[in-house]
Amino acid sequence: MFIEQPPQFIRRLYPRACWRMDTSERAVYLTFDDGPIPEVTPWVLDVLDKYKIKATFFMVGDNVRKHPDEYRMVVERGHHIGNHTHNHLRGIEKRTKDYVANTDKANSYLTTDLFRPPHGFMRLNQYRALCQRYRIVMWDLVTRDYNPKLNGRQVLRKVKRYARSGSIITFHDSLRATHNLYYALPRAIEWLLAEGYKFKVFD
Repeated sequence: MFIEQPPQFIRRLYPRACWRMDTSERAVYLTFDDGPIPEVTPWVLDVLDKYKIKATFFMVGDNVRKHPDEYRMVVERGHHIGNHTHNHLRGIEKRTKDYVANTDKANSYLTTDLFRPPHGFMRLNQYRALCQRYRIVMWDLVTRDYNPKLNGRQVLRKVKRYARSGSIITFHDSLRATHNLYYALPRAIEWLLAEGYKFKVFD
């Protein structure tokens, strides 16, 4: 649970970040990290189209540079875009100046006011600096679809266990996640719909 649904003391590290949306509305916010890539992102888009759902994609700038067609597909199908740095940087390993510059470099391809730090962590100075430029979106539920020690059924069970009103749910449109994503994503959507959840994107 510590990873899947961060406890309050972790959330307090970044008090201006969005961890969970309106808890009084039976709605969830579906997000995807690390794309776009041609091997996975088009499949995700087709699944979302099937269920008439919009999502938010937190993209790596260099992937957008390498795969502009997939980027355009996401935009043209009406989904929202977020910044995930240009090179998927770990904030703890970088100086604030370099981390912010890398994020801004990604935004030259993306043009968005949404930002999510790779690996879910950044230095406090990085957080403070980026708050001046972006709306920082974290998560209320990370599915861990990227974890090779898990299978698709286990990932789906995490959605069923931790999803709640206002949850920001994180999947990944990445090669590392495909072994779980293909199984879990459509089944998670079907379960959430059956439970009466609406799917929303960030205003």
